[in-house]
Amino acid sequence: MARPNIPEYSAALAIAQRLRELGHAAYFAGGCVRDLLLDRTPLDFDVATSATPDVVQATFPRTEAVGAHFGVILVIDELDGKRIATEVATFRSDGAYSDGRRPDAVRFSTDPAEDVQRRDFTINGLLLDPIAFENGDPLASCIFDVVGGQEDLKAGIIRAIREPSLRFAEDKLRMLRAVRFAARLNFTIEPRTFAAIQQQTDSIHQVSCERTRDELTKILTEGAARRGFELLDETGLLEHVLPEVARLKGVEQPPQYHPEGDVWVHTLMLLEHLRAGASCTLAWGMLLHDIGKPATFTPPDPNRPGDRIRFNGHVDVGVAIARKILTRMRFSNEECAQILALIKHHMQFGDVQKMKQSTLKRFLRLPRFDEHLALHYADVMSSHGLLEMYDYAKENYERLGEDAIRPRLLLNGEDLIAAGYRPGPRFREMLTTAEDAQLEGAVTTREQALELVRERFGVPEVAEQVRS
Repeated sequence: MARPNIPEYSAALAIAQRLRELGHAAYFAGGCVRDLLLDRTPLDFDVATSATPDVVQATFPRTEAVGAHFGVILVIDELDGKRIATEVATFRSDGAYSDGRRPDAVRFSTDPAEDVQRRDFTINGLLLDPIAFENGDPLASCIFDVVGGQEDLKAGIIRAIREPSLRFAEDKLRMLRAVRFAARLNFTIEPRTFAAIQQQTDSIHQVSCERTRDELTKILTEGAARRGFELLDETGLLEHVLPEVARLKGVEQPPQYHPEGDVWVHTLMLLEHLRAGASCTLAWGMLLHDIGKPATFTPPDPNRPGDRIRFNGHVDVGVAIARKILTRMRFSNEECAQILALIKHHMQFGDVQKMKQSTLKRFLRLPRFDEHLALHYADVMSSHGLLEMYDYAKENYERLGEDAIRPRLLLNGEDLIAAGYRPGPRFREMLTTAEDAQLEGAVTTREQALELVRERFGVPEVAEQVRS
């Protein structure tokens, strides 16, 4: 593995070098070491050291005490015009975790082996001597490994350090992290570790909704969403973190439209289309797009030959259910709006070829329409595979462009007032009528739009008499 040529590596290396010069132990720790061994470029680098938090703060000019009580200090640098925040953590051992999240007390240590023992999984319990690595020593010879992490990396195993049940009792979020790492790396969860998760699934409720949301979002957006949700189901976590999604299992669909199987299988197939780096909103939109189907399932009427399974109103019901989920998990208003829009509009693609130009253009100008297209493509490819509506919408979206679907309006409220109309409840209807005609190409000037309003709603004097 070549030395990463990124600012984060340079910043962390400089920190480790400075701490070593002062006589302290300093290693790269955790995920960055794992990723280097997997020949992946880490996104960030953490430093573990024997230096106490006060020493770290005194050594570097810009620091933030994000968790000094737990030995964690951020060291701030600016390299290549980029702000770099490197987490520097003091070796420690942890006391009891009474809240299922953080240790009640910690004891700082000078022993790196002691620090490793309190970490979650063997593949994250590896330390790297960055100085030897930078000086050209082979990566493998620079690794400090007292938990068998390198062997588990080679074997593709997620294994808790020491006693699995204790690791999960300390921090319940580790159960979701085990699933995420297994999915992202395409690893298996070691049997004792897997069993410990199954035994403690109901305690996942002790984790805050925000932390659960963030971990689920990572599962959805790291490139292995289907495997992640299969593991959530297999471990028993799914029914606790997203019971509404668990209810998709076994909900049959009409085979002529969904030969792939039930709603759960269909949703898993959609998740396969989520690439690493997918947006949070698209990912959750795909996951929840059919969330209203279990509540609206209607079996075929035996008295109507040829009748099929139906889900009448599943979109509106789905929007309502999804809103409760997103509110519970405390998504931002902006994220909620986009995810709910994806659910609300996902069935409209079936009508695109029958839409008037004005209706089509209003559809195409939905915010982040590329995500609507992506959801529809995945929806179709996870069912009947017919892309005619997708191709039609995509071709029009790319051909028409922003100026055509969102043109500068020919008529506004001030124009109506200037023409003699008094503001009132019909103003919106007048402006919508004018905009529809503009989008259809029926009017192209302000005067033509005003004339259309006069024809439909009367001249101002007549309009006043009608309102009187």
